[in-house]
Amino acid sequence: MTPTEIAQAAISRLNRRITNEVFLTIQNDRNLMQEYLDAVHERGVDTVNQMIGKAVKEGYGLTNLNEREDNPSCTLIQSHQIFE
Repeated sequence: MTPTEIAQAAISRLNRRITNEVFLTIQNDRNLMQEYLDAVHERGVDTVNQMIGKAVKEGYGLTNLNEREDNPSCTLIQSHQIFE
């Protein structure tokens, strides 16, 4: 692997975890979590999570990779199961 390929592989792995980290930040902050719950009540969990995911993508200049974090540590990412 070239140094550029090594960097691209590392960046690809990190990109999969960034959204999880943003959701963990929300989950672990009392005020953000209350705002999240209010938004879910108003718009639905799928819509809220998609909007947050889009904001993360735009905020970090990410591209979609057709891959997801295999084992996200944040329960909000899987929150559609919790709220149904």
